[in-house]
Amino acid sequence: MVVVFVLGLCVSALMERRAEVASIFNNRKNVIKGIEARNERYNDDFPREYQTWTETAKTDFESEFNGNIAVDVLEKRPEMVVLWAGYAFSKDYSTPRGHMHAIEDITASLRTGAPMNPTEGPQPSTCWTCKSPDVPRMMEALGVDSFYHNKWAAFGDEIVNPIGCSDCHDSETMNLHISRPALIEAFQRQGKDITKATPQEMRSLVCAQCHVEYYFKGDGKYLTFPWDKGFTVEDMEAYYDEAGFYDYIHKLSRTPILKAQHPDYEIAQMGIHGQRGVSCADCHMPYKSEGGVKFSDHHIQSPLAMIDRTCQACHRESEETLRNNVYERQRKANEIRNRLEQELAKAHIEAKYAWDAGATEDQMKDVLALIRQAQWRWDFGVASHGGSFHAPQEIQRILSHGLDRAMQARLAVSKVLVKNGFYRRSSNA
Repeated sequence: MVVVFVLGLCVSALMERRAEVASIFNNRKNVIKGIEARNERYNDDFPREYQTWTETAKTDFESEFNGNIAVDVLEKRPEMVVLWAGYAFSKDYSTPRGHMHAIEDITASLRTGAPMNPTEGPQPSTCWTCKSPDVPRMMEALGVDSFYHNKWAAFGDEIVNPIGCSDCHDSETMNLHISRPALIEAFQRQGKDITKATPQEMRSLVCAQCHVEYYFKGDGKYLTFPWDKGFTVEDMEAYYDEAGFYDYIHKLSRTPILKAQHPDYEIAQMGIHGQRGVSCADCHMPYKSEGGVKFSDHHIQSPLAMIDRTCQACHRESEETLRNNVYERQRKANEIRNRLEQELAKAHIEAKYAWDAGATEDQMKDVLALIRQAQWRWDFGVASHGGSFHAPQEIQRILSHGLDRAMQARLAVSKVLVKNGFYRRSSNA
């Protein structure tokens, strides 16, 4: 009888929740048709979700290694300036802030230059793709190809709303949907139909529109996910190698470098939580209750800021134990990361010495291949800020392989230096 009673309560609660949701949708104050990029238009009908979304503007949380405060990473780890020499990231790279700051931060970034008109500047309009719900609106108006094939400055007066409601929700039905074509196209190339994704899968796939590795393909700068061969660092490297792709030529070593973006989704799928079906939203947008109403907290942030509603929804350890569990994984990964950054920076500088000493392209071929491989693994491992928690074993494997290749590159370039008569003068000479 007790079991029947409990089941009855559950069914009753579910029916009440469905009735509440139906009531909201049947009595919406703002009937929206088509793409609506203005986030404030959703406030009247979804005040709790909207209010918590505005809290992504906060910069008051700090953990041992990150938070929601912009910190100059180049100042803290100057080796990265060497690693990205000749590329825009060597000018400006800070820890990320919340979604409300998306437009503000990309506009202020030194990476986008200082264009004086719509046809100037170093970056393509593709750089806007994940910054605003205005992007799907512009894609619909211009066509996807035309949107990508412009300068970043061309759309500065059109893209004004920060990442928000219609990026993840259909404006009319509020169902989760995919608003960016690159993810749909990546699934299609793998023979998958993304429209068949389950509701739980969609709670991660809406994030996978942007929190992934991608590149700008061809002269049209068409945003593309390199998933055709798989999700691993080796799979994507093989894809890029086959295409002969590189993001830039390194200013010192002359290596054709691959710049990883932020392969958060891919790495999360390799970890125990992803493998067990835990979605991004389960941990970064946990449910909360207010006035008897249960809803998803749209203050998207680190789960460490709300352990009682994230980790402890499943795990029974104390907040301190759970927090330290995350920190310990990050500390171990950072031990390898720090060593890798030091050795890789030295490899770039030593390669510059080799070129200056008269090394030939044939002599440097193996050196550059090793540097490219080492840097790709380093960047892939560190660009995903939560990777050391999402898939700690995979991140340590990737970074360890990167360190191995950086050391191999230094050994290889030392042989080239000797062949070209270069030697290090002792301090007593």
